[in-house]
Amino acid sequence: MTTAMERSGPAASEIGTAAAELVVSGSLEMGAHRPEDARTIAAVLPAGTPVYVNHLPRHSLADSLSSLVAVREAGLEPVPHIAARRIASRAEFDSFLGRAVAAAGVRKALVIGGDEPAPRGPYADAVSLLREGIFGACGVREIGIASYPEGHPRIPRATLERAFGEKLSLAAAQGLGAYIVTQFSFAPARVLEHCAALARSAPGVPVYVGLAGPTSARTLLRFAQRCGVSASLRALRAQGMGAVQLVTHTDPGDQLAAVARYCLAHESCNVVGVHVFSFGGAAVAAAWMNRYFGQPRTG
Repeated sequence: MTTAMERSGPAASEIGTAAAELVVSGSLEMGAHRPEDARTIAAVLPAGTPVYVNHLPRHSLADSLSSLVAVREAGLEPVPHIAARRIASRAEFDSFLGRAVAAAGVRKALVIGGDEPAPRGPYADAVSLLREGIFGACGVREIGIASYPEGHPRIPRATLERAFGEKLSLAAAQGLGAYIVTQFSFAPARVLEHCAALARSAPGVPVYVGLAGPTSARTLLRFAQRCGVSASLRALRAQGMGAVQLVTHTDPGDQLAAVARYCLAHESCNVVGVHVFSFGGAAVAAAWMNRYFGQPRTG
């Protein structure tokens, strides 16, 4: 059934308020090698904002501990990325989680497969990591599950869907809360279609929509290629480099507004916030988020 909101569309003020709420309820990421960014971020973000510390191929899990501690000491919520294929052993995983919980008060983690050509240890994907049951035993209470509006460049869609369902089942069986973080995309129609699909397949599971934070064209293209955002890249290349410059040198406000408009028009929407990918520019991303904090909130 079409609602009155869908027929007439929300007012600009309603979209602005909804967009602000998505940012205030959102998160961003920072580099494992830059603990000094934590204080800079904390100066412009509300206390308790989730800050994700990445786990890149050149880093071990232990390399992120200093940044996780710095995030907690700055009054923010530290959330480690945990890439299954980059973990050498169960002992490494168990030791890291125990230290992260004890030293940084970690309560949630984003569990991903990682893009290593071959696993460094016993974990081929996020599902195999979750099967170990270590998260809850170490004190983690929630897990983030990655989702891909444009699909994954190396994993068939059917395999992604099976793994997604199994992750939710494993989390429930282990008493862990679960939420979803989507990959960034510059194809708004794909993002909104994906949000609708998540509302059907995982109703009630909170969704955080990934947004590409402000960055340069060169950096964006490098990360987009690495992350397999193929539909976005094809669309931008078809319009020429000028379109890339336009997208990357303006803020993600149009994408945020599209998500806010979608949330207002769909009662079944389970999108609760946005996750800002910073591409190494956490301070710039945090400053962009800060623009929305003074806006009025509903409720």
